[in-house]
Amino acid sequence: MSAFPGLPIDEAEDAAELRALVREIVTDIATPARIREYDEREAFDDELYRALAQAGLVQLEADLDGTPARAVSETVVLEELGATATSIAVSLVVQYMGLALLCAHGTPEQREAVLAPLFAGEGRVAFALSEPDGGTDVARQMRVRATRQDDGSWRLKGTKTWISGASDCRWMVVLARTAEIERAAIDGITMFLVPRDATGLEVSVLDTIGIHSLSTCEVVFDDVVVPASAVLGEEGRGFRQVIGTLNGERLNAAAVALGIARGAHTAAVTYARERQAFGRPIGAFQVLQHRLADGAVAIEAARGLVQRAARATEDGTPSASVLTAMAKVAASTASTDVTDAGMRVLGGFGLSREADMQRFFRDARLYTFAPLTDEMIRNFIGEHHLGLPRSY
Repeated sequence: MSAFPGLPIDEAEDAAELRALVREIVTDIATPARIREYDEREAFDDELYRALAQAGLVQLEADLDGTPARAVSETVVLEELGATATSIAVSLVVQYMGLALLCAHGTPEQREAVLAPLFAGEGRVAFALSEPDGGTDVARQMRVRATRQDDGSWRLKGTKTWISGASDCRWMVVLARTAEIERAAIDGITMFLVPRDATGLEVSVLDTIGIHSLSTCEVVFDDVVVPASAVLGEEGRGFRQVIGTLNGERLNAAAVALGIARGAHTAAVTYARERQAFGRPIGAFQVLQHRLADGAVAIEAARGLVQRAARATEDGTPSASVLTAMAKVAASTASTDVTDAGMRVLGGFGLSREADMQRFFRDARLYTFAPLTDEMIRNFIGEHHLGLPRSY
């Protein structure tokens, strides 16, 4: 059985080699003990990230001319990292989105200034969209404003929240309203490329229960001034440009959730084989076997959808958006169900911080609502796949 069934044999071999490369780097640098240490310290593993970047796993097939990375390649990398160094995987989801936006909408000067360091692991981007008053409905509720100055520069004011990696990034892709709502709420919003050290930009780290090795932040723009050249893409159409990348972000979120499920399932099966009760391994008991068997089924079903969605995304087929939505729901559900079952299999040991299961259990919850809640994604499937009336 190939490592990536359903792909042509040469592509399957490429995917298997990519998967092996990720595993090799993680094994060499990020032992389970190291991952637990960084999680406890709530610190980003710069050494691991740089090693991944230097191996070409941030850049993949992307280049400075604007060629994007392949969806299949991104999902392979993210699944492997999701099964081990989850916070690094989440960071890469953000990086891949930033790369996609720069490849699609960046000027040659912006790509040269930002992509080259990103490819080398010398800096990271954060994506600043969500706000205190707006998550799913952020376009209508957006309060961050960018006002053009007489010299052509822009002044940004307002607050973003739940921004991953903002504390130690090098740049932020910021969406701000530049014109009032007329007909569609998604219009009149512009993307800006803002340096992390810009005057007036303040970042505070939020205290969250999961993804501890990647900061989650509130970002305040207190009259932050950026030049006209900071506009990324077309003025007033930034939100529409972001929508064009959200399919890829959902797919990549699904890949990380799939990896979390896989990592947790492997840990649970290992424990069930080794832990003894009543004179035999606890994995011999039918109830636990059924839980573990259901987890295996859920993981394989999610992987099949992730792979189909990745191919459809690359081929530009009309079904790509629906398949990606299905993959995200399947993978996030698998990750929460499998980690819950894993905690039950481990029993009291599952509560120990020495066990990886509690970290998988916490981290899995992110992708039930990011980058879009599973409920909203189900609404999308109902409307676009089943032909039902819009439910919101």
